[in-house]
Amino acid sequence: MQIGEIASATGLSRDTLRFYEKRGLLRARRSANGYRDYPPEAVDWLRYIRLAQTLGFTLGEIEADLPLLAEPESSAPQLRAALERKLEDIDKRIEGLHTLRGELARRLGENMQACPLQATSDT
Repeated sequence: MQIGEIASATGLSRDTLRFYEKRGLLRARRSANGYRDYPPEAVDWLRYIRLAQTLGFTLGEIEADLPLLAEPESSAPQLRAALERKLEDIDKRIEGLHTLRGELARRLGENMQACPLQATSDT
């Protein structure tokens, strides 16, 4: 598949495909005329990468677990552990956002004439 075909099949831009290739997430053979030639299974691979990103994984995390992603059936326990770690990370971030929200609400509820960013005695 040429880059335009795989872009159409996945909804990704050509620039994104080139970026993934540069990072080593995607491999293409070069034909005699220099065009990229992607194997048909690249479409499924790219959908898998996009799903991982949708679930909150960074490209760095995906790259680190690349061998696991290549064989999801045999590495299911490791991938499940990665998802559990991501869930814990998200829970910590949510907790931090709740704390931040509380602080913002507190500052907005204080003296309406004072600057809400001014340091207070209990900060």
